[in-house]
Amino acid sequence: MAVARTRCIALIGVTGHPVDVEADVGSGMAGLHLIGMLDTALSEARDRVRSAVVNSRYGWPDARITVSLFPASLPKRGSVFDLAIAVALLAAAGVVPRARVVEPFFLGELGLDGSVRPVRGVLPAVLAAAGAGAGTVVVPVHNAAEAGLVPDVTVIPAANLGELVSWLRSDDPVTVPVPVAGSAPRTEPPHLGGGPGGARSSSPDDPGEVVPDLGDVAGQPFARRALEVCAAGGHNFWMLGQPGTGKTMLAERLPTLLPPLGRDEALEVTAIHSVAGALPTDRPLLTRPPFVAPHHTATVAAVIGGGSGMIRPGAVSLAHRGVLFMDEAPEYSRTVLDSLRQPLESGRVTVSRALGSVTFPARFMLVLAANQCPCARPSGSDDPCRCAPAARRRYLARLSGPLLDRIDVKATLYRSTRRELLADRRFIEPSQVVAERVLIARERAARRFAGRPWRCNAEMPTRALHTDHRPPPKAMSPLLRCLDSGELSARGLDRVIRVAWTLADLGGRDRPEIEETNAALGLWLGEER
Repeated sequence: MAVARTRCIALIGVTGHPVDVEADVGSGMAGLHLIGMLDTALSEARDRVRSAVVNSRYGWPDARITVSLFPASLPKRGSVFDLAIAVALLAAAGVVPRARVVEPFFLGELGLDGSVRPVRGVLPAVLAAAGAGAGTVVVPVHNAAEAGLVPDVTVIPAANLGELVSWLRSDDPVTVPVPVAGSAPRTEPPHLGGGPGGARSSSPDDPGEVVPDLGDVAGQPFARRALEVCAAGGHNFWMLGQPGTGKTMLAERLPTLLPPLGRDEALEVTAIHSVAGALPTDRPLLTRPPFVAPHHTATVAAVIGGGSGMIRPGAVSLAHRGVLFMDEAPEYSRTVLDSLRQPLESGRVTVSRALGSVTFPARFMLVLAANQCPCARPSGSDDPCRCAPAARRRYLARLSGPLLDRIDVKATLYRSTRRELLADRRFIEPSQVVAERVLIARERAARRFAGRPWRCNAEMPTRALHTDHRPPPKAMSPLLRCLDSGELSARGLDRVIRVAWTLADLGGRDRPEIEETNAALGLWLGEER
């Protein structure tokens, strides 16, 4: 018997690496030996594969079986290799033609009864397979819709090992075209998979779900305007105020103001959620910006990413191209809060472990909300706040100066009276109306950034802010005065200029003038100007 070879994908972070799976059935003491820098889950594949093959009514070779995963120096984790190992083994034993398994990639976990179970990270794995020149990828039937998002790849959904082997052994060339979302129609065996023939695109919004709307927020006109500015420019936002002033309501409605994700952005976001195991089964493609709100007890690994075995993306990566909301921000560990500083600057996060480092994308809008004191009692209640000034300072001091320096827009929210709420209802706008202005502003910025990699004003680098996109000297004068007096840091100056550009885009101006820079300075300081 000769060596049989097929292919699979090893995921490191959200990056896939092709792996050759070689199987040899030879003489020697009977047993299955796996080699190639494997983790515990992959080492246990020998038992899953043996049971799946036997329960699929195929004989188990009474010989020494060696399965090598190449390159040997690449770490391989998880159960995604089960299907490739089984197929290579059966090809080496002569059960299926060796030539049929050389070209396709096989992804999936095997159940003891031979069923092919879904796995995480199918989208980035199929993208890597396509980059390696794959024409056909076999995936679990429940992952077929996700895999079908990759163009120019034939996706074969497999429900169990027996049906897959029958297809591999079949000489019948007759296939039927099945349309798969995201690409041109492709072909697959008509009998294989026991489920839908291909992927279908679906809306990320549940029809029965109540979508938040900015029109639900009465009062806080300054905060609503600040939210619009943040959405138009991709800026970070901090809200300080008593309980019940609408901080959480405003944060939850920010994603409704953001434009839908572009094709490349949607694939990028979907790949991250797929690796994290957070991709809904009925939504193979996420087309709306994500909204992630971790609990204040979350650890650094939960927020930044990590894990003892396979490194998983954290909340900052799950919020990529969307919103990361941290309610009651001073209640978070200071270590967690300060760990946000690096991804806020670079748009990515690197997690280092003993076995290596993994980099995840993390370009998100940060929204922080905080009460004014630890007790959070309203000042006008029957039982008012009795926190000492020193306790209030310690409470808010958990938000470090360097972190707040990276917040573009700040707002203090106060309780609205009944008369103010009634009067403000005439000026309330629904999310759809505000989102149209946000989209127009982003389109103006996109035209200005034509040929550049920046998507919004918040991504403009410092060099561009002070060369091609520097406001006129008159508009810069109030900012330079604050810089000289120490009210603004150099980083704060850059962020105010970015907000000024956003205000100019919202106002339909070609460049920010002194009105925009004054207003941007007020937003950065948390004051109305």
